[in-house]
Amino acid sequence: MIFGRKPLCGQIHKEIPLSTPIDEVSFTVFDTETTGFQVATVDRLIEMAAVQVEGLKVCEEVQFHTFINPNRQISQEIIELTGITDDKVENAPTSIEGITRLFKFIKENNSNCLVGHYVLFDIVTLKSELKREKYSLGRMPTIDTLDVIGYLSPSYDMRDLHRYAQNFGTRLYERHTATGDALTTAYLFVELLYHFKARGKRTWGDLLQATENQSRIF
Repeated sequence: MIFGRKPLCGQIHKEIPLSTPIDEVSFTVFDTETTGFQVATVDRLIEMAAVQVEGLKVCEEVQFHTFINPNRQISQEIIELTGITDDKVENAPTSIEGITRLFKFIKENNSNCLVGHYVLFDIVTLKSELKREKYSLGRMPTIDTLDVIGYLSPSYDMRDLHRYAQNFGTRLYERHTATGDALTTAYLFVELLYHFKARGKRTWGDLLQATENQSRIF
């Protein structure tokens, strides 16, 4: 017998015309931290954070953050990398509860798109957590800052968020924390959008076309 998977929260974004100016698009920039890189199998989500970008400005006052209880011990390597200990996640919500809260944040802010740096990893993390509970993700556009950089400067060939932020002269926040990386990504993304507009690309449709990627819509 085959069981279908139901979206956790249905449609979680606000659709807009492709002709909408980029300045009028609402973005939710987010990041996840996990117990390791094998999120489809043995590793688990332990932290999520998000910040809104509106009118090509980072709204630091509009943030989301939660730790997640992975129901497993966090390795010393990850503790040293992220600063997240077993004590910090002991009373944290489950992955389903945390992801539901993230989706509520997205809806409440009328977001049109999720943004991340190497966002495919974050999407796979969410999908894997939901799959374990027989849920799926509703469809929502996603944009990877790596794709925007690839459009603007095809010669770049690296993934390190902080090196890109340094190269583009944007703000740097604490590394390997969901909030810090979300904020760093948000400021990098806004700078990239200004460069994008300087190329004469000014609409939501232009941005989607320039960052066309198999993983863009989940």
